[in-house]
Amino acid sequence: MTEQQPHKPDRSSPWKAVGLVGAIGIDLTVCTLAGFWFGSWLDRLWNGSGIGIAVGVLAGLAVGIVGIIVIIKKIVGDPNE
Repeated sequence: MTEQQPHKPDRSSPWKAVGLVGAIGIDLTVCTLAGFWFGSWLDRLWNGSGIGIAVGVLAGLAVGIVGIIVIIKKIVGDPNE
């Protein structure tokens, strides 16, 4: 009898791509909105100068980008791990 190779999941599934795009969008949106909320709180502490919102949104974007990198590495599979 011939040995059967174990079935490998298809890594190029269109649904996997849709899920990845959705996860990236949700991650970036949630982090940016959380940064805006945190920035609004900072802005109230700093008497409404507007800098708090800018700092919060930029921090949220930075955290969102790091989260996107982590998501992509988990989905694609980082060979360095």
